[in-house]
Amino acid sequence: MTEDVSAFASAAQVNLIKLAVGIESPAHLARVQARRLAAAEGGGRLFHVTRNTPRRVAELLNGGSIYWVIKGRIRVRQRLLGIETENDREGRRRCRLVLDPRLVAVAAWSCRAFQGWRYLAPEGTPPDAEAADSELPDALADELRELGLL
Repeated sequence: MTEDVSAFASAAQVNLIKLAVGIESPAHLARVQARRLAAAEGGGRLFHVTRNTPRRVAELLNGGSIYWVIKGRIRVRQRLLGIETENDREGRRRCRLVLDPRLVAVAAWSCRAFQGWRYLAPEGTPPDAEAADSELPDALADELRELGLL
């Protein structure tokens, strides 16, 4: 099943949030995804495979993004371009979240660990980071935020 983004213009918007397990920083996520895209694992598309297929497809494909939690903080987002279902080699149903390759830095918000992915309402998402903020090293930016200086 492939869903077309243009078919959902009248739906409300919702996002996903997901832990980026094994990822050290937004730059590391960008390198990992660039390697996957260069290897053309997804037929020239970038995607993330999950076990469960979201039920709120129309809302997700109406401008929704996946927000990546890296080292306990929401750090970046990627726009969702499509949602596909398939069977893996063992015949189990899987979901491909087709992603825009562009990573957008967001204000780093703390987030507790959880399993799988969760829906994230637009009002519960961190704002996109300002250019000056995104140029700071992650550790320094985190410390300045905790001190209320950023």
